Amino acid sequence: MKYVVLIPIYNDRESLKLVIENINYEIKDLNHEISIVVINDASSQQIIDNYPNIENISSLEIVNMKENRGHARCIASGLKYIFEKKEFDFIIPMDGDGEDRPDEIKNFIQLSEQSSEKSITGDRVKRSEGLFFQLCYQFHKFLTLAFTGQSIKFGNFTCLSKNTVKKMLDEKATWNSFSGSLKKIEKDLISIPSTRGKRYFGPSQMSFFKLLKHSLSIISVFRKTVLIRSALFIIFYILLIKSYASVITSLPLVLLLIMIYSISSLALRENIDEFNNSLTNIHDIDNIK
Repeated sequence: MKYVVLIPIYNDRESLKLVIENINYEIKDLNHEISIVVINDASSQQIIDNYPNIENISSLEIVNMKENRGHARCIASGLKYIFEKKEFDFIIPMDGDGEDRPDEIKNFIQLSEQSSEKSITGDRVKRSEGLFFQLCYQFHKFLTLAFTGQSIKFGNFTCLSKNTVKKMLDEKATWNSFSGSLKKIEKDLISIPSTRGKRYFGPSQMSFFKLLKHSLSIISVFRKTVLIRSALFIIFYILLIKSYASVITSLPLVLLLIMIYSISSLALRENIDEFNNSLTNIHDIDNIK
């Protein structure tokens, strides 16, 4: 079968080089055609490097974008590029900094051989960040479950069948949230455990505020459910505190209204026309192999 590893990158050339070398090593015993497509999200540094150890990789392309449009849109553009320009059976999106571990690629591929074209998610069972971030991440998962009814334990590191990719290209939410869109369009996903690795170079780029935006972007995909649940909560909470109304007891309502406003604003990022025209943002393509 044919697999394409999709790597979005922005200003992380050293990590990208090491990721590609590690992928090359990990796939050496796999009897499949495995290619890599790197989407360079208009990096300000030179991304092209020497890649001496790519003998097991069928092809390596670096697609250079004109304008930086962010991580989610970079992946969305990559999915569209591969679907329209490449032959494949599965796409494996993964980060290019080492946090998605190349040694887990073979787990996806081995399971996909028996999956009947179902897509596979890498559900996080362990993370490498500090305690504070891990607590925030658990709160993110709880918040998503509470307001959407969806348990989303995976990120970008997945193995998507061609049928799933086609569905994601028809879903405008893909332009805003990869994992939210995938959970929305696919009800029958296979999951495998995935351990979050450490960045090869430098500290993690996922700050508290980026995690908050990421969480709200996922929630915005299911905003109809969120509005219904929020309305029920507001009614219940007002009845509960009507005899004890104060600035302090009103604080949860204020925070909820701020959240609703935030997800409504983030939902405006869903734009199917921009998604459909995303390949016009390609500046050029470097065929490394």
